[in-house]
Order: sequence, then structure tokens, then C-alpha cells
Amino acid sequence: MTSPTPASGSYFERIDENRYKPTAHAGGAWDPAEMHFSPLGGLVVHAVERFLAAREGGDAGLVLSRISYDILGRLALDECEIRVEAVRPGRTIELLEAVVSIAGRPAVRARAWLLAPWDTAAVAGGGDERLPSPDDLGPSPLTTVWPGGYVSSLDVRPLRPPLPGRATVWVASPLALVAGEAVSPLASFVALVDTANGVATRQPPTVWMYPNVDLTVHLHRQPEGGWVGLDTTVVFGPTGQGITSSVLHDLAGPVGHAQQMLTVRPLPGA
Repeated sequence: MTSPTPASGSYFERIDENRYKPTAHAGGAWDPAEMHFSPLGGLVVHAVERFLAAREGGDAGLVLSRISYDILGRLALDECEIRVEAVRPGRTIELLEAVVSIAGRPAVRARAWLLAPWDTAAVAGGGDERLPSPDDLGPSPLTTVWPGGYVSSLDVRPLRPPLPGRATVWVASPLALVAGEAVSPLASFVALVDTANGVATRQPPTVWMYPNVDLTVHLHRQPEGGWVGLDTTVVFGPTGQGITSSVLHDLAGPVGHAQQMLTVRPLPGA
């Protein structure tokens, strides 16, 4: 199976131990002057993994099994600082919290549960069927629907033409998450998950707004990185709330689920 074509560029550049500068490739879809949350979500995972590797005793072999993000406000396309701490230390179960600050104010709070791995191959099962390979699919750029540097950086390959609120696509990016740094398959994978809210548009974004205020990713297997499969359904309720739900895949099969809560409202002036 092919991997995304290599390209120069990255979503972030490191400033110092805890601070990063986003590039134009991290520009948002609702407003290109803002930061798209998807690469920032992957950057948080990268910061969590660096925190674990740097502390005494290392990461103890724990694996990230859930990460939830609360987006506290506008994400300016400006330098950000990420601080990580242990909320509930443990040798077999641990809870970490990461806070992303922009212009000195908290912009994102994330909590990650890490669990000790065990050999459960004998009882593994119950996931969705594996998706067909992206090698057999043609590209369909999201730039026909969305603006922004992040969207234009993506290779998107739908399994079939999307319907309102329903799509199954493969997504990949040729760009590095952080310039000049090795990044884990997990961080690279999570950096693409927030794309889900844009692949299955229920209403045109030129008429309605439906940004997500959170993202929660549950994993039953560690992803291998590269292509991210998004089997996505979007539901709008009658009182301004919506949910984007995705089954997450890598090339080997399903790895978990993602949920996003949406605030649904008419676009001003539309």
C-alpha cells in the first residue's frame, strides 16, 4: 500500500521546550486566520508523549486509550504553549492533563487516560470491518467545500460519493506535524481525526455554522499512522446541537471511535 507523497513543510515549528509556532498549513476551515484544531490535537499528543519520555522512569509502557479535548474559544493562528501534568499518577492506569495556551490564555484543555498493555489477542474482536485500501480510490479535495491551509494540505479519498451527514473517506497529509522532529504514529494519526466534521457536511458551510466544541477519541488498538479512515455520521438536533460520530480506521482495520459536539447556527448574513 502506498503512503502519502513526501512534501516539505509542517504544521508547527518549535520555539522552545513548551512553545510552538503554527505555519500557514494549520489555517482553519471556518476562518483561515484561525488555527484548525486537527493538527493542534495531534500536537497535544506529541507533547504528552514528550512529557512521559522525559520524566523519571520514562512512560512505564502505558498506552494512550482515550483523549478528550475541550475547545475553550477561538484558536488564533499564533504561537501556543502546551503544559502537561499528571492528575492521577499510576503504574497501570494514569490520567494526564494538557493545557494549550494562546496569548497567555487557556484555549484547549485535554485529558488523556493511559492504560497498561496486556496480551488480549486471544479474545480480541468486535470491531467494524476493514475498509478498502485508499490505493484503489481517487482523490476528492475538500477545498471544493472548505477554505484554509489545513484543508488544502490533505489527500482525501472517499469510498463513495458523500451524502448529507454521511461519508466514509481516507485522509492523509504529506506534511510533518512539527518541523524537524520525529513524531509517533499515534500523534500523526490523531492530528487528522478532527477532519471528520468536514467530510460529511449535512448543510453547506456557506449557510450554516457547526463548529465542534470538543473532540473525544477512544482507542481499542494503537493506530499505525499514515492513512486515517473516517467512517462518519453527522446528526443535527432541533435545538442547535449536533454530533459528529466516526469509526476510526488505519490500513490494518478499525482502531476506535471519535465524537464531536457541534454548535449549530445560521451563518450571520447568509
